[in-house]
Amino acid sequence: MANTITLILGGGKGTRLFPLTKDRSKPAVPLAGKYRLIDIPISNCLNSGLNRIYVLTQFNSVSLNRHINQAYKFDLFGGGFVEILAAQQTLKGSEWYQGTADAVRQNIKRIEGPGIDYVLILSGDQLYRMNFREMIRTHQESKAQVSIAALPVDRKQASSFGIMRADDAGRVRGFLEKPRSEADIDMVRTDPAWIDARGIESRGRDCLASMGIYLFNRDTLVETLTKTDYQDFGKEVFPAALRSRQVQLHLFDGYWEDIGTIRAFYDANLQLASTNPPFQLISPSAPIYSRLRFLPPSQFKNVSVSNSIIADGCRIGEGSIIENSVIGVRSQIGKNVVIRNSIVMGADDFQTPDEIASDERATRPTIGIGDGTQILGAIVDKNVRIGTAARISNEQNLLDFGEDEPVVVRDGIVVVVKEAILPRGWSMPRVG
Repeated sequence: MANTITLILGGGKGTRLFPLTKDRSKPAVPLAGKYRLIDIPISNCLNSGLNRIYVLTQFNSVSLNRHINQAYKFDLFGGGFVEILAAQQTLKGSEWYQGTADAVRQNIKRIEGPGIDYVLILSGDQLYRMNFREMIRTHQESKAQVSIAALPVDRKQASSFGIMRADDAGRVRGFLEKPRSEADIDMVRTDPAWIDARGIESRGRDCLASMGIYLFNRDTLVETLTKTDYQDFGKEVFPAALRSRQVQLHLFDGYWEDIGTIRAFYDANLQLASTNPPFQLISPSAPIYSRLRFLPPSQFKNVSVSNSIIADGCRIGEGSIIENSVIGVRSQIGKNVVIRNSIVMGADDFQTPDEIASDERATRPTIGIGDGTQILGAIVDKNVRIGTAARISNEQNLLDFGEDEPVVVRDGIVVVVKEAILPRGWSMPRVG
């Protein structure tokens, strides 16, 4: 595994995840109370024996830099690293990354060094658990130049993915981006028996979706990027490779979710808190790594909690009810608070007694959630101050609402923006 370099693509501005990406890059968005999205691909790499990892990003990378520097430290003799490669001006160019392929092209010297045979390309906003050793084995045994991970899906889901068609040896022979019609799907469909024959139950699924996970021979990738001006892996590099390279399919059938929208982020978090989550955070053999925090255990008394995740350092007041929710680190929740079907991200720091006294003198809510507040079907970002008896709920069933307000609605989900201040008795304004 020492001859493989991993590049994790941090994505663009993350507009579909706004306002969670207002002050942070997409890979730095908190997940499941204590992690960040970037922890998922990094943990998959480390659990697979891959410890030379670059993260490519250019938007709001301060918090991502801080998280990686605090979370991933390697000893002097292991040779491992997790390093941020942010867009920068050089003597050879001054442009920002123009796409995923261009981002790698601008850092091509990082992969041209000696002892590198393979380059693994990952996305920074997906939730899954994969052993990349198996993908590398598939790549080597097939003598491929490029390999791509594929997830079986049914044709109802096909319009959301790039769909691939492979021959009996698993070599990719066709690709269609987001097919819309039944005729288009039939052009790239896969016989379910072909999937069954490879040890994965098809269960009626007859399409193979690209997961956006690529493994390149290093020389193939360098040649492709230096001899073309392709800017995107999914739309340009991969389709072009089908015409001139041996591209191999690597089948995967575990949980996989692209956390690209507010709705996807919301649904994935609440699924993690469910009774039988489709993705297990607990795994003795493949843990999820993150920043080590020295936080006290969470504290609460006479509180009703069901189907929820409670992270470290929380204090929950008497009489509160928490159902189907995720409560992030250092969350301070008052008495008789109701939180249902919601994500509360918590806080970056505990407030000192002097800071609390200053807030009280200024009649400003402290960081956390005030007594008697109700939060229903919402995402509450970090360091939010919510006064007593507030009500946060999308009672008008709005799909999208608000731009620069402290509270907006995206994909039907209420989002309280990071560091927002909601006074006592606040409720959603009526629209129309």
